[in-house]
Amino acid sequence: MKITKLIMIGALSVGFALSMQSCGGSADSKKEATQTEVKAASTNPYAAGEKIYMAKCIVCHQANGEGIAVAFPPLKNSDYLFADKVRAVAQALNGSNHEIVVNGLKYNAPMPQQVGTKEEAVAVINYVLNTWGNNGGTVTLEDVKDVVIDPRI
Repeated sequence: MKITKLIMIGALSVGFALSMQSCGGSADSKKEATQTEVKAASTNPYAAGEKIYMAKCIVCHQANGEGIAVAFPPLKNSDYLFADKVRAVAQALNGSNHEIVVNGLKYNAPMPQQVGTKEEAVAVINYVLNTWGNNGGTVTLEDVKDVVIDPRI
C-alpha cells in the first residue's frame, strides 16, 4: 500500500512539473508568439481593432457588420458611420442614448461605452471603416484630440 502511494505521489509530481512547464512555455516559445503577433500586425494594420471588435462589438453588429434589423444598426455600408468618423470614435468611447438614422432606418437601442481609451476607439473604428467591403478611410488620434471621454461611473 505504501509503495502504491509513493508511485502515485511520484506520478502526480512529474505530471504537475510537466504541466507547469507547458503553462509558462519557454522563452523561445514566448519570443516566437510575439514575433507572430508582430508579423500579423504588419500584414493586417487593423488587427488591434479587429480584436476589440470581436470582443466588444460583434454581439450587436454581427460578424458580417450588418447588425440586427430594427435593433442594432449596420456598420457595413453605413451612411451614418461614414458621415462622421470622429462621432463614431466618441460613441465607441462614451456610448450613445440617442436615436440615430442609418441608411434610412431609425435605431433607438442605447449603446454602452465599448472602450476606455482613444487609442482603442481609433483602432476599432479604423477596423470597421475598412472591413466588409467598407472603404471608409481612417481616423487618427490627432483627429480625435478634442473628443472628451465621459467620466466612468
